Amino acid sequence: MIQFKSFIVTAFILVMAVTSQAQVMEKKSLSLEGAKKVIDAAVAYAKQNNAPGGVIAVVDDGGNLMALERLDGTFAAGANISIGKARTAAIFKRPTSVFEEIIKNGRTSMVALVDFTPLQGGVPIIVDGEVIGAVGVSGAASAKQDEELAIAGANAIMSTSASKNGTQPAPITYFDNNKVSAAFAKGMPLIEISNYKVHASRRTEPGMAEVHVKDTDVIYVLEGSATLVTGGTVVDGKTTTQDEIRGKEISGGQTQKITKGDVIIVPAGTPHWFKDVQGPVLYYVVKVS
Repeated sequence: MIQFKSFIVTAFILVMAVTSQAQVMEKKSLSLEGAKKVIDAAVAYAKQNNAPGGVIAVVDDGGNLMALERLDGTFAAGANISIGKARTAAIFKRPTSVFEEIIKNGRTSMVALVDFTPLQGGVPIIVDGEVIGAVGVSGAASAKQDEELAIAGANAIMSTSASKNGTQPAPITYFDNNKVSAAFAKGMPLIEISNYKVHASRRTEPGMAEVHVKDTDVIYVLEGSATLVTGGTVVDGKTTTQDEIRGKEISGGQTQKITKGDVIIVPAGTPHWFKDVQGPVLYYVVKVS
């Protein structure tokens, strides 16, 4: 009888434990370090794209402010607006541009919602399908650029998580043909975040020899032709920035004529040099760390 009672008690404890586990879920959360990483990525994107200003706000999944940075030249109201965008994206788990479009199409009653800022520039931060926070930006050159900065910030977390877990980050980053054409006209980056970069490069004359210590370059030539030297030794090489070495030329190495349609992959640590240029040469460079 005692053994039977003991069995009943043990079974009851196990049932309670299983029930308790079913009622409690593990939840991912955004750390302060992660929030700062989001801001750093958004600020870097703003500088690369000559954004005239902006306030970047990061909130947790409940819409509570975690971190905020205001760039020089941003109007005073930008802070509150960026927080509102981030809070809206987090609580409703959707980009704020969605709500702006809904209201534009006639559902104006949505503006009566409390703690609701339906202005483009708020983006949820999603990891493994779960919203762990959001980033909001206000005060850049346009509403579209607000959103681009927010996406760049969110991607800093989502891309890192994707590389660890093999999942696909969201939302996507989109550059229309006008922005791409403008980038090629100047030869400038389209996006640079923690683990990859995409450059719209333009070259009209030979450049310096380069070595990227950590980045692998994937080059796709769109227009023009050049002579590319890879391998060998960089002459008078100096570290110009962290993990970047430049020199006036390459001694030795392999010479390759490249032209429209060619794809070249230069592994990290490999010297490379555009020796002769018949241009202008336009080419994409995807840098992968």
